[in-house]
Amino acid sequence: MPKMKSHSGAKKRFRFTSTGKAKRKFSHKNHILTKKNANRVRRLRGMTIVSEPDQVRIDALLPYGRK
Repeated sequence: MPKMKSHSGAKKRFRFTSTGKAKRKFSHKNHILTKKNANRVRRLRGMTIVSEPDQVRIDALLPYGRK
Protein backbone atom coordinates (compact mmCIF):
# COMPACT_ATOMS: atom_id res chain seq x y z
CA MET A 1 0.00 0.00 0.00
CA PRO A 2 1.49 3.38 -0.95
CA LYS A 3 1.97 6.20 1.53
CA MET A 4 -0.84 8.70 1.97
CA LYS A 5 -0.17 12.21 0.69
CA SER A 6 -0.31 15.24 2.94
CA HIS A 7 -2.44 18.19 1.83
CA SER A 8 -0.01 20.79 0.46
CA GLY A 9 -2.10 23.80 1.48
CA ALA A 10 -2.54 22.52 5.03
CA LYS A 11 1.21 21.83 5.34
CA LYS A 12 1.89 25.53 4.86
CA ARG A 13 -0.77 26.74 7.31
CA PHE A 14 -0.41 24.58 10.41
CA ARG A 15 2.34 23.65 12.86
CA PHE A 16 2.10 21.14 15.68
CA THR A 17 2.86 21.44 19.38
CA SER A 18 4.86 18.75 21.16
CA THR A 19 1.60 17.20 22.40
CA GLY A 20 0.25 16.99 18.83
CA LYS A 21 -2.21 19.89 18.82
CA ALA A 22 -2.31 22.05 15.70
CA LYS A 23 -1.40 25.73 15.87
CA ARG A 24 -2.67 28.32 13.40
CA LYS A 25 -2.19 32.00 12.64
CA PHE A 26 -4.94 34.58 13.07
CA SER A 27 -6.73 35.71 9.94
CA HIS A 28 -7.11 39.29 8.62
CA LYS A 29 -3.46 40.27 9.15
CA ASN A 30 -2.09 40.20 5.58
CA HIS A 31 -3.04 43.49 3.94
CA ILE A 32 -5.17 46.64 4.31
CA LEU A 33 -3.71 47.17 7.78
CA THR A 34 -4.03 50.96 7.70
CA LYS A 35 -7.75 50.90 8.55
CA LYS A 36 -7.24 48.38 11.39
CA ASN A 37 -6.30 49.97 14.69
CA ALA A 38 -3.06 49.10 16.49
CA ASN A 39 -4.79 47.13 19.25
CA ARG A 40 -6.53 44.91 16.72
CA VAL A 41 -3.34 44.27 14.73
CA ARG A 42 -1.46 43.50 17.95
CA ARG A 43 -4.11 40.96 18.96
CA LEU A 44 -3.68 39.20 15.62
CA ARG A 45 0.03 38.50 16.21
CA GLY A 46 1.28 35.09 17.13
CA MET A 47 -0.52 31.79 16.95
CA THR A 48 -3.37 30.02 18.69
CA ILE A 49 -4.50 26.42 19.12
CA VAL A 50 -7.00 25.07 16.58
CA SER A 51 -10.49 24.24 17.89
CA GLU A 52 -11.28 20.58 18.56
CA PRO A 53 -13.72 20.06 15.62
CA ASP A 54 -11.17 21.57 13.22
CA GLN A 55 -8.43 19.42 14.74
CA VAL A 56 -10.21 16.33 13.41
CA ARG A 57 -10.24 17.81 9.89
CA ILE A 58 -6.56 18.74 10.07
CA ASP A 59 -5.67 15.21 11.16
CA ALA A 60 -7.30 13.93 7.97
CA LEU A 61 -5.41 16.44 5.81
CA LEU A 62 -2.05 15.82 7.49
CA PRO A 63 -1.83 12.12 8.28
CA TYR A 64 1.84 12.33 9.35
CA GLY A 65 1.68 15.63 11.22
CA ARG A 66 0.41 14.55 14.62
CA LYS A 67 2.62 12.54 16.96
